[in-house]
Amino acid sequence: MDLSIIIVSWKVKEKLQANLSALFKSETSFKYTVYVVDNNSQDGSVEMVKEKFPAVKLLVNVENLGFAAANNQALKLIDRQFVLLLNPDMQVESDTLEKVLTWAQQNPHATVSGCKLVTENNKTIKQVRRFPRFFDQLMITLKVPHVFPAVVNKYLVSNFNYETASRVDSLRGAFFLINVASWQKISGSSLPLLDERYFIWFEEVDFCQQVYKLGGEVWYTPVAQCRDYVGASFKQVKRGQAQKYFSESMLKYFQKWGKKWEYQILKIVWGALRIFYK
Repeated sequence: MDLSIIIVSWKVKEKLQANLSALFKSETSFKYTVYVVDNNSQDGSVEMVKEKFPAVKLLVNVENLGFAAANNQALKLIDRQFVLLLNPDMQVESDTLEKVLTWAQQNPHATVSGCKLVTENNKTIKQVRRFPRFFDQLMITLKVPHVFPAVVNKYLVSNFNYETASRVDSLRGAFFLINVASWQKISGSSLPLLDERYFIWFEEVDFCQQVYKLGGEVWYTPVAQCRDYVGASFKQVKRGQAQKYFSESMLKYFQKWGKKWEYQILKIVWGALRIFYK
């Protein structure tokens, strides 16, 4: 039941240090390897990892390659039965890894699984989503939920019970556990790589969509929990650039998984909005 943990980090030295400190205090009955992929943070993160966590396998990029490509760098090195993609601004509890790995081993039908995520104030983060559909993504693009929140209730699965294990469409990529053996069985591929056409956003949704296409399943379980400081890296990105990343990823997702007319309409709307915001 060995585990590889991959953390892609960008300019969150303090959060990364807290994350790694918590990881290495985990009480587990299995072995695990931690990989940190630094996306050119230039904030002392690399030096901190080298000094304080010599057991970490550190990969240092000279530019920010994005989430998918950076994860793939480490995924190509793993040799474990399970791999956990973990955001740098996360903090596991002492029993998080043991509980979630035990659950995953007992539920091999779950190619991907995720645990309960809570804020620093212990409030449950509503992370479960249905697969993006044209209507809800158009509403989000036009910012309609800011005025009428209920328009995306179905997409956000607003009635989801976070106290019960359930099969779901997709989960946040912040704590994303992949059963490598299950992936190999359904895909015939040795490595569960992310689609590098996404720089950030939609890559975990894309992976979940691929899992279902191949006959696998994605599951949420409340058997363990992890603290999520939600977007510490991304808060440093300017709003205009963040919107650009989001729109590009949405369009790439619909180009791959949606109907041609859906992609074309979203492309036109995003293009018009860019002109408007200028």
